Amino acid sequence: MADLRVRRVESGHTKIRNVPIAVTPDGFWCCPAPVVIQKTLKNHNQNKPKPQPSLPPSKASLQKTSTNVTDKKSHGTQLRSRITSDDPRSLASDNMLISSERKPKTNADNQHVRKISVAFGQPETSDLKMVLSGKEGVAVRMSVHRNILVERSKFLAEKLSRQSPVPSIEIGDCDDVEIYVEIVGLMYCKDVKQRLIKQNVARVLRILKAAELLGFDTCIKSCLEYLEAAPWAGEEEETVVSSVQHLQSTKYGISPILKRVTSDISKPPNDTLTSIMELVLKSNEDRGRREMKSLVLKLLRENSLVIDGSVDICIETLYASCGSCLNSLLFLFKQASEPGFSDKSFDNRDPIMRQLTLEVDNLLWLIEILADRRVADEFAAMWASQDELAELHPKVPTGYRHLVSRITARLFVGIGRGEMLPSKEIRKLLLNVWFQPLINDYNWLQNSCRSFDRQVVEEGIGRTILTLPLEDQQTVLLSWLGSFLKVGDNCPNLQRAFEVWWRRTFIRPYVEQQQQQANLLLLDKN
Repeated sequence: MADLRVRRVESGHTKIRNVPIAVTPDGFWCCPAPVVIQKTLKNHNQNKPKPQPSLPPSKASLQKTSTNVTDKKSHGTQLRSRITSDDPRSLASDNMLISSERKPKTNADNQHVRKISVAFGQPETSDLKMVLSGKEGVAVRMSVHRNILVERSKFLAEKLSRQSPVPSIEIGDCDDVEIYVEIVGLMYCKDVKQRLIKQNVARVLRILKAAELLGFDTCIKSCLEYLEAAPWAGEEEETVVSSVQHLQSTKYGISPILKRVTSDISKPPNDTLTSIMELVLKSNEDRGRREMKSLVLKLLRENSLVIDGSVDICIETLYASCGSCLNSLLFLFKQASEPGFSDKSFDNRDPIMRQLTLEVDNLLWLIEILADRRVADEFAAMWASQDELAELHPKVPTGYRHLVSRITARLFVGIGRGEMLPSKEIRKLLLNVWFQPLINDYNWLQNSCRSFDRQVVEEGIGRTILTLPLEDQQTVLLSWLGSFLKVGDNCPNLQRAFEVWWRRTFIRPYVEQQQQQANLLLLDKN
């Protein structure tokens, strides 16, 4: 809203027809239909619209005219709305009738200004004409009551108090003419909040903005009450917060709105996150657990994008969960390694298999979270130190034990991708403890795990081996070669890693020696 100008309203030769508008017991509640203003804008922006031939009146239009005349006679005090335009095609509207009114051209502006005249109550009792002028050339003219505007709007009360009684006022350069008209209508309502119930959040924010500029306190409070109770969808949350945040230091009290998105606690409590992790990890419902793991992983990834790189409170909780899962895994391995376990009935063995599957799935999920946050090095050390679990591994039936090799494979992939950087000692220990069990379970991993990607796993194993000193590479790869030559495709194929080790061992030393000799000869010649 740019300015408020006091001037006399010019009377034009306008053909006026009554149109139906909303009337409520507590006063005026009407806004020209948005389609009317949009149509007026569209017509205003058209370049030389083609003249349309006059159409003979149809039976339907004659019937509507007759109805309007009857309504005019029977309702002398009814609200009336007057809309003017110079586009005869807009006469097809069922709710609004538009007739022509054109202002004379001026040297400064050759454009036509469409005026939408809205009268309500009994026009003869109104003591003020208000013109709302939009930036796009649309003007809305209204018959209003001075005492209502002064009572409801601080801005208008201040402006009108500076002037002697005037017949008209104009608010120029309105950003949103349609909403300003609605605001004037709300000034005649006793319960503004009730009138906002059927509005959407975006429109209420537009009303709030205009109400602030006019100093319409009742409307501002009603808008805030609406926003506090109404649900926000999608991007509306940021829009609402940014629209009301500047009111925080005022008397309107926006704390209930902001409490929806902010808390008095500066950091989320650690026990809340612990409870969420425990609920997900202990769930026995496959689909719910799977979907919530995916959701929590996504949310934690979003968190990792906004932290400043410091270790957050989540890490301690994650490793506590890892320790709990490893203890459960060891307990289940002890049960599965007991003599005669394979001879037990399916009903006795199945719960252990289900629990093993659950614990391994939980650990893989935790590894993903740790790897995303670049803090998985400690888990690699934890897994490499599971000597008792590794000792029990050969005693457990392959159909049960192969699940833990998925954890080993995931760690090799993580090291090969650089997602975790454990020390040389940990990498060597990890290969010494868990590489042979992985080879023993490799056939089962390929045939029973749908998510197992052999190419990715083999590349990760090879890269992990090649990070060791050359002597340790030789030890691991020669051990692998013996297994590969025995079982072939049921063993990881590490030929690429073997080629790199071969060149480092048998070719590189001679290449370096020849290069040194060439450098010496070059020095002798100089």
